[in-house]
Parts: sequence; C-alpha cells; structure tokens
Amino acid sequence: MDNVSVITVFTLSGLSDIANYRVILFVLTLLCYCVIWLVNVTIIVTVIVDKSLHEPMYIFLCSLCFNGLYGTAAFYPKFLYDLLSTTHVISYAGCLLQGFVLYSSVCADFSLLALMAYDRYVAICRPLVYHSLMTTQKICILVFFAWLIPIYLLFMSTITTAVLRLCGSHIPRIYCVNWLINNLACSASVARIVIPAFNYTFYIGHVLLVFWSYVHLIKTCQSSKDNWNKFMQTCVPHLFSLTVVVLSFLFDMLYMRFGSKEIPQSFENFMAMEIFLIPPIINPLMYGFKLTQIRNRVLNFICENNTH
Repeated sequence: MDNVSVITVFTLSGLSDIANYRVILFVLTLLCYCVIWLVNVTIIVTVIVDKSLHEPMYIFLCSLCFNGLYGTAAFYPKFLYDLLSTTHVISYAGCLLQGFVLYSSVCADFSLLALMAYDRYVAICRPLVYHSLMTTQKICILVFFAWLIPIYLLFMSTITTAVLRLCGSHIPRIYCVNWLINNLACSASVARIVIPAFNYTFYIGHVLLVFWSYVHLIKTCQSSKDNWNKFMQTCVPHLFSLTVVVLSFLFDMLYMRFGSKEIPQSFENFMAMEIFLIPPIINPLMYGFKLTQIRNRVLNFICENNTH
C-alpha cells in the first residue's frame, strides 16, 4: 500500500515536556503575539494614514510589517492551541500549509530587506535620479515581486514535498518545516536537492545585492557629513533588522540540521520559534524609535488621544 495514503496527520514532539508550565507559556506567548500585532499595526496604520510617509522607504517598511503579521499568523494560533492541548498533531495538508506560509514569509523578509538596501543606495549615492528611479509605480511592482517570487519558490518546494512517499509521521519540532517532512521520505529524490539548491542560490544573490549596496553607501557617506547623518538615521535600523533576520534564520537552519540531542527541549523550542518572535518585534520597534518621522507621528497621535 502507498504510504502517502496512510499518513493523514503528523505528530509534533516539541511540546512533550511542558505539562508543568503550559499555562505560563500560554500567557507569555499570547502576550508576545499581542505585542507583535500592536507594534506592527501601529507602523502600518501610521504609514497608511500619514500621506507625508508615502515614500519608498516607508512603503517598504509597511510591507515588512505586513509580512511579519502574515508569517506569525501561521505559527502563533496553532502554537497557542497546542500549549493547551494534550495531543500535538497537525493534518497533512495543514502541515504543508504551515511550512509554506512560515518560510515564504522568511524569504519575503529577505527580499524586502534587499530592496530597502537598494533604496538607501539610490537615495544616498544617486540622489539626483532617486525620484525618477523609485517612482510609486516601480515601488508597487518591486513589492509585488518581493512577495510573489518567494511564494512561487516555496510553492514549488511544497509541491515537491507533497508528492513524496513518506515512511513516517513524527516531526521533532513545534511546527512543520518542509525539510523535516522531506526527511520522512521513503526514498531520495532529485527534486529534493535541485529546488532547495536553486532557492538558496537565489537568496545568495540577495546577499550580494545588499553587500554591493553597502560598499557604495559607506564609500559615499565617508566623504560627506550630511550623507553620514542620513546613513546613521536610515541605514543603521536597516542593518540591525537585516542582521537580526539573517542570524535568526542561520541559527534556525544550522540547529535544524546539526542540532544535538543533548540540548534541553526548552532551548530547542526557543531556537525553533525565535525567527518568528524576535524579527517581528524588533523590526517595527527599531524603525519606530530610529526614524524621526514615524516616531513623531506616533507620539503626536498618542498625545492627541490623551488630550481628548
């Protein structure tokens, strides 16, 4: 009998040792999810409502916040449910969908941050042609493809995973990942190697674009105090956000592939979820505090509400 037809659910073993403090974890996780919604929605609403913020940098930031809400929506509701449940299972289709949404969100983060690096390069290194290169129409097209391409790449990866014959249903994590589902396959597949290799190569191109942008940015800013002030104002939060996302992703990938069984389960869980915990909170907070226009708009809005 075909093993694919037998497996209809996967078991998630990441929460097997939380019986004694599941309520505390539920409260803390719910609080974190509420904070993620609060800070991201604040940035999104501020950028949408204030027409003076309808500029490329803020549009990219707004898209980054939307993407944070999109990705975390595939993790937190299911995780919160599992914290209060005695059985931690997920349907076959649900597992594929969760892995698709989570990692298409991560990939879209890389794409948007790469576009933000290019935007800073044009704004500081080529200011005379900035408004002709970064028009509203071009920005919308760039943001569209920053979401479309990751969704397409992860869709192809998910389809490849969905047609595999599986010989197991145990996933040693708190959420589904295509790579772990692939490890349950009964036999090797060329597509399992080719498609991930293409995806990694595509995003190495993003890394090169960011590196190229910042080489020119630093060279340009060293010769001008005004440009250096612009760099500190707008590029520092971008670099910080990019570093957080890259390190979170690398920790997650390296641990998933080379993690030790001697590591405590609680630390494993944190390593698994930190990519959906730290960047969605840090990104809007970092930009909200660092970018003067956004900070002033938010503070004015709060003050106006308090006076009423």
